[in-house]
Amino acid sequence: MSVFPKISLRLEVENYLKAGFMNKEVVSALGKQEAERKFEALLRRLSHPPSFTTVRVNTHLASVQHVKNLLFDELQKFNGLSFPVLQHPELQDVLLIPVIGPRKNIKQQHCEVVVGAQCGSAVLRGAHVYVPGIVSASKFMKAGDVVSIYSDIKGKCKKGAKEFDGTKIFLGNGISELSRREIFSGLPELKGIGVRMTEPVYLSPSFDNVLPSYLFLQNLPSAVVAHVLNPQPGERILDLCAAPGGKTTHIAALMQDQGEVIALDKISNKVEKIKQNALLLGLNSIRAFCFDGTKALKLDVVKDTEGEPPFLPESFDRILLDAPCSGMGQRPNMACTWTLKEVTSYLPLQRKLFTVAVQLLKPGGVLVYSTCTITLAENEEQVAWALRTFPCLQLQHQEPHVGGEGMMGAGLSLEQLKQLQRFDPSVVRSQNTDMDSLRDARIEDMVWLANKDCIGFFIAKFIKCKSTQEKDP
Repeated sequence: MSVFPKISLRLEVENYLKAGFMNKEVVSALGKQEAERKFEALLRRLSHPPSFTTVRVNTHLASVQHVKNLLFDELQKFNGLSFPVLQHPELQDVLLIPVIGPRKNIKQQHCEVVVGAQCGSAVLRGAHVYVPGIVSASKFMKAGDVVSIYSDIKGKCKKGAKEFDGTKIFLGNGISELSRREIFSGLPELKGIGVRMTEPVYLSPSFDNVLPSYLFLQNLPSAVVAHVLNPQPGERILDLCAAPGGKTTHIAALMQDQGEVIALDKISNKVEKIKQNALLLGLNSIRAFCFDGTKALKLDVVKDTEGEPPFLPESFDRILLDAPCSGMGQRPNMACTWTLKEVTSYLPLQRKLFTVAVQLLKPGGVLVYSTCTITLAENEEQVAWALRTFPCLQLQHQEPHVGGEGMMGAGLSLEQLKQLQRFDPSVVRSQNTDMDSLRDARIEDMVWLANKDCIGFFIAKFIKCKSTQEKDP
């Protein structure tokens, strides 16, 4: 029995997604009933957190085994429980920590705190409640009170309300660090913990300040991306849409911090975050610039920018395009208020960025395209467009390949679909995880679950077979 309802979407968006997931090719292969079941299962899974928290070890500073031992000791301090820590067999620098839940016997309190949907999603993945995320609190709430936390999934609660009877989802109980009066005092410096979670519906360790130089909290498919890119020491690599720097720093670590990793993002505070992460992880090969990736190709070859953007054509060995997207694969996500226009607005931007990436890539170079969304249009259809538009590109098999194959419906061959990776949480049925079931579970079954029950994600890998500068005879 699912503890949360399926993700709430505008009807136009749900119909758009359904048209992609129940296209003629899929229905022909699976049958209409099975295709419908898979789509409904996907909408249900999106509202729940993944079954595992995944963290990437910064192998530039320490061995995986050393960090694994340190992390195991840290986790013993959490709720008095002994969480297993698994090393992923195919992603050697990734550690897996099971999420316990959903827990259904938590007594709801009279004193309530309502948080925004984004804050609620963070709580479901192990975070405490921070003051900026609090929307409402009961009238007489004092510091030290035991309170129940609810997520306002439709954004209807007014800031500062004393009660809220709209659609809200129970997230668990905690202890208030501040009174209602302090929380809504209007002081901008109040940004710390407002409620410390003690009985969350989903029990997952908080990684706030846990081994910060050794660990990077990262969704499993996001950690797959850099391995698929397979950067080598001494290469020049471009991360075209890099913030907040998880994949950038992973690339640098896999290169043993030897070579050059250029990271671009057009929002300055996000670029600062990339620089902070590189500094924290001790990585010196990263150069981050505040720059629009769609303008990263240098058209004026006379002017020398000394290694800063824009760049000369065919000047990078490998390029990662983790493209801006509709983000429909993020979990947990109990409600999305986006219009169809907003969901589909990323397609032209993705193609602009892809075109720049192809021109900046050296012949023989590798281009990896990824998104954290589930739509056919932003994934397989973009791959089909790229292969039609750029004859110099060929799809490549991916290593490691821990996700599923690509989805039918974009006109790609079965062989081409096998070369893609689509992470689709609908393949996993809802289940309860408790400490007893973890003790009885086989490691290979737990790794399988971690590979499948993650965020929705997509990866394609291309090789550039010949120069785009060459003129065909």
